[in-house]
Amino acid sequence: MGILLGVIADDFTGATDIASILVREGMRTVMSIGVPTSAFDVHDADAVVVALKSRTTPVAEAVAQSLDALTWLRAHGAEQIFFKYCSTFDSTAKGNIGPVADALSDALDAKIAVVCPAFPKNGRTVFNGHLFVGRQLLQDSPMKDHPLTPMRRSDLVSLMAEQSAHSIGLVPHDVISAGDAAIADAFGRSVEAGQRYVVTDAIHDDHLRAIGRAVRGHKLITGGSALAMGLPANFGISPRKPAERASTSSASPRTAILAGSCSAATRQQLARATALWPSRRIDLDAIANKRSVVEETLSWAQSQPAGEPVVIYGSADPAEVEENQAKYGAQQAGAMMEHTLAAIAEGLVANGVSRLLVAGGETSGAVISALKVQGLSIGAEIAPGVPWTTTLSDRPLQVALKSGNFGGPDFFERALDISV
Repeated sequence: MGILLGVIADDFTGATDIASILVREGMRTVMSIGVPTSAFDVHDADAVVVALKSRTTPVAEAVAQSLDALTWLRAHGAEQIFFKYCSTFDSTAKGNIGPVADALSDALDAKIAVVCPAFPKNGRTVFNGHLFVGRQLLQDSPMKDHPLTPMRRSDLVSLMAEQSAHSIGLVPHDVISAGDAAIADAFGRSVEAGQRYVVTDAIHDDHLRAIGRAVRGHKLITGGSALAMGLPANFGISPRKPAERASTSSASPRTAILAGSCSAATRQQLARATALWPSRRIDLDAIANKRSVVEETLSWAQSQPAGEPVVIYGSADPAEVEENQAKYGAQQAGAMMEHTLAAIAEGLVANGVSRLLVAGGETSGAVISALKVQGLSIGAEIAPGVPWTTTLSDRPLQVALKSGNFGGPDFFERALDISV
């Protein structure tokens, strides 16, 4: 028997995000890092999430990776495909969301696909086709200043139209509020009008569940992870009882927190964490000047008390990010920090760290790739969209991959109080 739902996620934190939602809604879910190999065992999974690092790669590379993932998922029986991207629609004018969606819809001969990045529990909503973060339009929020994919506009219809070769429609709030039958009728009218994609308003979870019911027969779905909460029921699957959470024992595993995200949320979380635990900031100039940053950091980490987490971060405020980008180039500045944090993660694990919390999508991708992780099982949810996971390996490692924008100020403290 094949899998039911195949997910193609454009970064690693987003992959764990949607996987945790599917598990919570009752789907047996496994996650592959990159396109699975022939030896990847899906066991009895209902859903497979393929985690790619394609959000900021060149468009042609992102498309090729996504099509390879699609080929594998279809070969393993996936009845429906979900292209998962960020709830802030992180992209550029050229992609990668539109080109990847076009390639997938063409390959699937999909007549219609929704575009819905909403995640109400994390403050992302869509109204009149515009993406909001809390009460602010995305373009006015602190999230507009992503170092690699700044989002200075909020109109999803026009953003998608710039990236896609196809026509884009909108299903507005009043139709969404009327329920799944009305939504399905609107989809039908969009198909008749020649619209390949429809942006759907959504301001709370009931909207997302109604949209989920309305896309029951769709070959392709695109959006943020929260939309997945409405899909398992379409396959006759019901939510399971949440796993009981318990505080960790006094014999906690050696833990490290690695942060590369420069988002306001992560910087606020770091402010608390660095006041609680030993911390060390990675300086980009030191990396550029070929100092032994990795070796020095690992030596420092080894000298800290084994019972306390260590906090290692390269996060900076927007002004410093802009200065570094002017000095080294946006792509190069990010790559230097990611590679350094990934090398530090390798050393930490080699030195006995068995629990990692990683903040930032690009940083998470670099760390997981450096550790050569091939798959993850999904565990307890720390915060909406962020679960603990365990690597599928001979020497299991506990990992939490956090999108930079996710979690409250006490996220790191909460994470360490949850048994995996």
